[in-house]
Amino acid sequence: MSDAATIERLRHIGWRGDLPPGGHRIARVVAQHRAGYELHDGQAVFGAQPAGHFLKRTLDPADRPAVGDFVQVEEGRPPHILNVLARRSVLSRAAAGERYERQIIATNIDYVLVLTGLDNDFNPARIERYLSLIEDSGAKAVVLLSKLDLQADGDARLGALRERLPEATPVHAINGKDPTSAELLAGYLGPGDSAVLVGSSGAGKSTLTNTLLGTERMATGAVREHDSRGRHTTTHRALLMLPTGGCLIDTPGMRELKLTGEENLDLFADIEALAETCRFADCGHGSEPGCAVQSALDSGDLTAERWRNYLKLRDEREEQAATLEARLRRQRGGRPPDRPHGHRGRRERE
Repeated sequence: MSDAATIERLRHIGWRGDLPPGGHRIARVVAQHRAGYELHDGQAVFGAQPAGHFLKRTLDPADRPAVGDFVQVEEGRPPHILNVLARRSVLSRAAAGERYERQIIATNIDYVLVLTGLDNDFNPARIERYLSLIEDSGAKAVVLLSKLDLQADGDARLGALRERLPEATPVHAINGKDPTSAELLAGYLGPGDSAVLVGSSGAGKSTLTNTLLGTERMATGAVREHDSRGRHTTTHRALLMLPTGGCLIDTPGMRELKLTGEENLDLFADIEALAETCRFADCGHGSEPGCAVQSALDSGDLTAERWRNYLKLRDEREEQAATLEARLRRQRGGRPPDRPHGHRGRRERE
């Protein structure tokens, strides 16, 4: 098969650009199981095993094949994944537990569809956490709000969220069972596009996925009345090809979204710019005179809820960044830098 024909075939599964040298078969990881991987080469799905170097205990888990990756494959019985090709985007989080470890959610995606119900699942702080993780992934965030028809105050919640998020962030109210919603999302799932669908259990990810597929392929379940949470009807990440020509990665509900320590928190750039206007450069934003943050809180220009969530995410990022730095130092065999001690007095801005 010619290079042009191979590229055209791979474009059906989200491939961009020319073929790499080497002449190996190229495929995309569509699912990962304990027994191995499922790959798609643009024509068919087939199973494969990782090459031996991917099984080394010292290898960073983030360097192993993940759902969404394009890989080079060595033919055999079974075929083996030789290399993971360069990723154009990576959505990841820090894994739960005390040991620092990055967990990849999806790679080579153009959009992250953050689905939240407007019922008891609605949580603006959690949406901000998702957007903070997405900021530096290389993908664009799209917020989807489901179950608008089931909430009397749904329009008010939708309006309040729009004011809280950056103007450039698309926010759509959808009905996951309505094909009209599939048409609304077609602009994010066109030929060659790849998206990952994330959200809590019970938000309606599997229902929306079935609507986008045009068939009842994914299992769905009921939610609990008191918190609108559901069971994990999706048990593993899977890349699906849609009738629109795009690819969608469906994911299990994520109960914990831990920052990696490398986020910029651009979502809160307005708060950080506000803090720069405080009278004192080291203002603690408490009872200090000339505190711009307290002034904004008093006037209502900054809500207490958003301020608290910013502080929570900022502190978590700094803690994770310190953990990551210590881990890298250990790998290099280095020592932590000396830190100055003593009280730092107030320093008024010039």
